[in-house]
Amino acid sequence: MDIELQAMDVSPPHAAGWLTRMNAVLAKTGMYVAIIGLMAIVAVVFYQVFGRYVLNNSPTWAESLAIVLVLYVTLIGAAVGVRDAGHIGLESLLVMLSDSARRKMDILIYALVGIFGGCMAYNGWILGSSVMSYTIPNLHISEAVRYVPLVLSGVLIVLFSIEHIVAILRGEEVKPSWN
Repeated sequence: MDIELQAMDVSPPHAAGWLTRMNAVLAKTGMYVAIIGLMAIVAVVFYQVFGRYVLNNSPTWAESLAIVLVLYVTLIGAAVGVRDAGHIGLESLLVMLSDSARRKMDILIYALVGIFGGCMAYNGWILGSSVMSYTIPNLHISEAVRYVPLVLSGVLIVLFSIEHIVAILRGEEVKPSWN
């Protein structure tokens, strides 16, 4: 049975739990959202430059929309980076530790990253709630839109950190989203 699973490169059901499956879908979706957002930023900035220098009539909303899009792209992309272990780490120092010490440090690091993500989500919610009644002047939408990616990213970082901690405890690795 194990030989067949290795030959087929399929993990048994317990190794790929519901959290891993859900996080894989969330991370891949987040990557696609970030890519689409990046293309939208390019289109909005191109339109702004075209309007300013060709039409001599710069769209006033373009800069505000580009800034909001940058928030979505960077924060969602950062959350996906946590799942794919693309965050800044002290790998050179961890290599010198024993395996058990390295596992403990990895768990500590992901626990701290998860706490940071929780703080991002909580405080993003508080900030978004406090400015919900204000509007972004050129876009005529709520200022809370600027804080949605902070909350989403924080929640994703918490989920991805939990996934990494579970994988470390099981002696497994989280497969990157882009695979």
